[in-house]
Amino acid sequence: MIRLENLTASYQRHPALHHVTGRFEKGSLTAVCGPNGAGKSTLLKSLLGLLPVEGDIELSCDRARIAYLPQQAEIDRSFPISVLDCVLLGFWPSQATFAGIGTGDLQRADAALRTVGLAGFARRPIGTLSSGQFQRVLFARLLVQDAELILLDEPFTAIDSRTSAVLMTLVKGWEQEGRTVIAVVHDHAQVRDFFPQCLLLAREVVAWGATASVMTGSNLTTARQMAEAWEEGAPVCDVDGQQNEAAKASLCPAFAQPRDIYTVHVPTTTPLLLQRPANVTILHRPRHAAATKAA
Repeated sequence: MIRLENLTASYQRHPALHHVTGRFEKGSLTAVCGPNGAGKSTLLKSLLGLLPVEGDIELSCDRARIAYLPQQAEIDRSFPISVLDCVLLGFWPSQATFAGIGTGDLQRADAALRTVGLAGFARRPIGTLSSGQFQRVLFARLLVQDAELILLDEPFTAIDSRTSAVLMTLVKGWEQEGRTVIAVVHDHAQVRDFFPQCLLLAREVVAWGATASVMTGSNLTTARQMAEAWEEGAPVCDVDGQQNEAAKASLCPAFAQPRDIYTVHVPTTTPLLLQRPANVTILHRPRHAAATKAA
């Protein structure tokens, strides 16, 4: 289970994700959707502990049991590494510091490559692969990692339909095994067909719950209008409140419409600067550390 409370994240003090509250149930399969710049990738990186955040993040598993698939654009494919070596990196989080790769590990890596349809590719450099083939390699690495929580950032983007079908089968298999999977997905039809749960973001939560109730025309329009209303250079993130709602409505009519949204009220009458305020609990628990109060 993952519980979020008042989660806010920023890049160089510019707000990217605002006051997100909710929970991903253990064993759930959830698509994270929203317009460009909605904070989808930021959410995944916040869960991984890669970004400084405000608010609460509570994980029911150790971070060593989390697997992460980044966007392909974030990976340097010119690095001189073979397909097999790339897959073997999946064992790294669970190995002792000076432990080597054993025969059993090699067999599991070989089995993972066969599962994703890349038998015979082990010695190829990753730089010689197509986008679809490389995505299969990354999924093979996820297979050997054997994680409880799997975070996927645009796993089906810029790949062929056949590869997409193979990888979706793996994702549904993880769901059946009781693993928690959270995936950033842009294809709305794919979300409706394969993901039981959905989180719709526009830097804050627009809707979160069963996919059929989240992926409505009204919610999607609201998300688009909300994303267009945010100012990229905004130096502060206003706490939800009456004045804040009125300001939002003046920027975008969608804010004035009733909507199913998770909100958090922080006991202060001033905007919450993207720094540590004295009255907000900060939780960063790589290994279930207790929550601490900001000084």
